[in-house]
Amino acid sequence: MALISIQEVSWGIGRPYLLDGISGNIEKGERVGLLGRNGAGKSTLLRIIAGQIQPETGEIVCQQGTRVAALEQEVPAGFKGTIFEVVARGMGNNQWAPQQQVESILSRTGLDPDADFADLSAGMKRRVLFARALTRDPDLLLLDEPTNHLDINSIVWMEEFLLRHVKTLLFVTHDRAFLQRIATRIMEIDQGRIISHACDYPTFLMRRQAELDAEARQQRNFDKKRAEEEAWIRQGVKARRARNQGRVRALQQMRETVRQRRAATGQARMEPQEAERTGKLVIRAKALTHTFGISPIVDNFSTMIMRGDKIGIIGPNGIGKTTLIRLLLGEVAPDFGTVDHGTRLQPAYFDQLRTRLDEQKTVMENISTDNDYIVFNGRRRHVVGYLQDFLFSAERCRTPVHVLSGGERNRLMLAKLFTRPANLLVLDEPTNDLDAETLELLEELLVNFEGTLLMVSHDRQFLNNVVTSTLVFEGNGKVTEYAGGYDDWLAQRPVPEDPEPAGKAQKPRPRKTPGASRSRGLNFNQKKELKALPETIEALEAEQSSLQSAMAGPDFYKQDKQTILAHQKRLETVEARIAEAYQRWEELEAFAQ
Repeated sequence: MALISIQEVSWGIGRPYLLDGISGNIEKGERVGLLGRNGAGKSTLLRIIAGQIQPETGEIVCQQGTRVAALEQEVPAGFKGTIFEVVARGMGNNQWAPQQQVESILSRTGLDPDADFADLSAGMKRRVLFARALTRDPDLLLLDEPTNHLDINSIVWMEEFLLRHVKTLLFVTHDRAFLQRIATRIMEIDQGRIISHACDYPTFLMRRQAELDAEARQQRNFDKKRAEEEAWIRQGVKARRARNQGRVRALQQMRETVRQRRAATGQARMEPQEAERTGKLVIRAKALTHTFGISPIVDNFSTMIMRGDKIGIIGPNGIGKTTLIRLLLGEVAPDFGTVDHGTRLQPAYFDQLRTRLDEQKTVMENISTDNDYIVFNGRRRHVVGYLQDFLFSAERCRTPVHVLSGGERNRLMLAKLFTRPANLLVLDEPTNDLDAETLELLEELLVNFEGTLLMVSHDRQFLNNVVTSTLVFEGNGKVTEYAGGYDDWLAQRPVPEDPEPAGKAQKPRPRKTPGASRSRGLNFNQKKELKALPETIEALEAEQSSLQSAMAGPDFYKQDKQTILAHQKRLETVEARIAEAYQRWEELEAFAQ
């Protein structure tokens, strides 16, 4: 018997149902990726399986004793207390809440049990809720957009955790790299029905492309036949003869088939409104330095952004990526250094927090408050027609923004962004909640955009497919530019980073418990860290030697000042990291004895 059996489940408000008689199974040990367009019913299906809502018809049948836990897409309001308390409450009616079990989960998820939940970033709150779901030791874990609000290091950490510790999983994600690494089977919701693909995500993509190619060939043959019949019917009199009425009825059926095909194809048609070209130089930053309190956010950063550059910005949450964008745009004044803009610069800014949307106004009113028309690339367009290009129906156009889903809000932000002529697009996390098809369309749009792009994103595949260079925050205000996207940065960075840095960012402090004795020895992660330290130190010392040799050369100080300073700064950083690594090695060796 399957672990979970979905049997003829329907759910919706009115007809047609959002989910219409869907069936499927989830077997023990499967990691199932659930795909579908925004609004197709993916989150609804997860909530039905979790028992949070009841279907209109059908049922969810579980093996006896099956435990199901869920990580929802949004952080619920009203959670209070320390991380330990929030996670422990996830055990429900289990009043004794085994402290060791909670502490074990907090240790594995890299969380500080004494930190206040309310003070955490959105990404850290998601991690706490992830740990909370794990306290039930679920047989099936449901994840709805688990990578939302997480930086790349945290996403990689979550992938590793799921692969090691979670056996059966049903998840919804827009992160194609996450989907590719985690999923062993694909389930797809399309127009109220569900289709199962017994393969991983790369194989699914190949099969889907083969199906699309076959469908396109069939449609070409169909359209050729229909064109012949349309030419025949226009001949007039003989088409109305009795012996040809069957042929007329067949043509009418063909027309109906075409009409239904067009109604079912809802694909966004996004297009930016490009402004007059900038000069060759777009932005030049020299020795840019900006601090918050005593901590440097950006330290001695210089760059030249030229027309047509497509630049990605990556780094941990809260490190200063949005601040860097605002510095480059001139919205924030640096403490030191200068920022110069080229000629005819017209930026358009996609805000991560969506603050440029008015929650109380309708979708239409957020695009045009004065009248029902906008001017787009010199043409007058009705707002509803324009919004339909972004998959908003006429009815949805009159809906208040506060009831929209995350994906709909993102599409509305893009629609609003593109009403402005721009030659510099600034996008802060544009991919959150977008379905795969819309993501691919946005990728194509940005690749073909003739202006300049600055983009913050944690979507690794999106970065790989779009950007030409990447600015990476490497700690202590250091920002380094690398050619290419995320994978290119991984190949170019001088010292490989710990695959679980996010788990070490906030090491949990031991909780003092009655009668508990201090345990000796190293845990799994500490043993792994100790084993890797000699190799890390060797790599750092090799880089140190290389830098020292370069700086000892006769022509080193003939270079420009910025190059010399960059070498000196890097040498200081490497030497500090060597000292830290040796100190950590001694600490772990002592603890292991």
